[in-house]
Amino acid sequence: MSDIKKVVLAYSGGLDTSVILKWLEDTYNCEVVTFTADIGQGEEVEPAREKARAMGVKEIYIEDLREEFARDYVFPMFRANTIYEGEYLLGTSIARPLIAKRLVEIANETGADAIAHGATGKGNDQVRFELGAYALKPDVKVIAPWREWDLLSREKLMAYAKQHDIPVDFAKAGKKSPYSMDANSLHISYEGGILEDPWAEPEEDMWRWTVSPEQAPDTPTYIELTYEKGDVVAIDGQAVTPGQVMEQLNRVGGENGIGRADIVENRYVGMKSRGAYETPGGTILLKAHRAIESLTLDREVAHLKDELMPRYAELIYNGYWWSPERQMLQEMIDASQQTVNGRVRLKLYKGNVIVVGRQSASDSLFDESIATFEDDAGAYDQKDAEGFIKLNALRLRIAARRRR
Repeated sequence: MSDIKKVVLAYSGGLDTSVILKWLEDTYNCEVVTFTADIGQGEEVEPAREKARAMGVKEIYIEDLREEFARDYVFPMFRANTIYEGEYLLGTSIARPLIAKRLVEIANETGADAIAHGATGKGNDQVRFELGAYALKPDVKVIAPWREWDLLSREKLMAYAKQHDIPVDFAKAGKKSPYSMDANSLHISYEGGILEDPWAEPEEDMWRWTVSPEQAPDTPTYIELTYEKGDVVAIDGQAVTPGQVMEQLNRVGGENGIGRADIVENRYVGMKSRGAYETPGGTILLKAHRAIESLTLDREVAHLKDELMPRYAELIYNGYWWSPERQMLQEMIDASQQTVNGRVRLKLYKGNVIVVGRQSASDSLFDESIATFEDDAGAYDQKDAEGFIKLNALRLRIAARRRR
């Protein structure tokens, strides 16, 4: 007899999680609470409520987390200019700590004994969900059906659904995209299908958010982003919330063919994985943030951030958002952003994000009177450079003499 009486399930309403819902009830003889989050995936989440009701679920959580996701997860990550293995903007990774947090909170609210997710045993998401849950609720019980059951193919899942009268649109399920996809307001990812061959070029009709650079407009789009303490607070002079920033930048970036990536990455579980990503808004944010930092950050602070960023990115990718080391790094990163204020002007053109202007009235460290190639009226004494160079060359000169 299982000691699990109630489970909180991360539920999308699709085939996989609908099967998981019924499987949990049958396997553990338990009540299931469903949790469905809108984090900007661009699909209606309310139908999940009706599907859960049709399956007899009594406690159903449907939550709009778009603003929280952008404000408390995406924006803090972009203050660090975070990018994994030089290319991946961590769209899937950064959503998992928020989902894990809400699973745990709902478990506490409902008195549930366990949480459950639909991540497979091959991927990173199982690690991210569970590390987050354990960090926030050390004694939580986690159920990962893909590591327990024998329903290891789509055909078996559909057969199980038919056998148990699970409400699934089988016509739609049978026409499912050949790709495994994940979407939120930062990105949409594609894996599987022909992408399992690293030599195969993605099909053009796979992409959903962006036009191809070849099909993008022949005239550039100009936008202006206003920054306060490292975060965008206005677009073209109009105040915006973090969620609105993602929505607007995804739209304008997608229209200009910005944000496509084709990557072979190293998963935390050990295998290499090939994926394609669309991150139009994130691609714009990364370029713009580095531009405003170039004007307002001290050189050594900027270089130290760049040195620490790969470690910070790895922590997020591997699922350690709630770890003390990530939180320590975040405090340092946030402290560095106090002077990151001003405006960046960008030109978007056929897949390119081009910085064409940056300005900070209060915090710019660019001194034109010193940097000018014209007469600086004594602001900088070029003779000072001689001693500077000789002191820095001293060890090189000593070593060179030894080698004679």
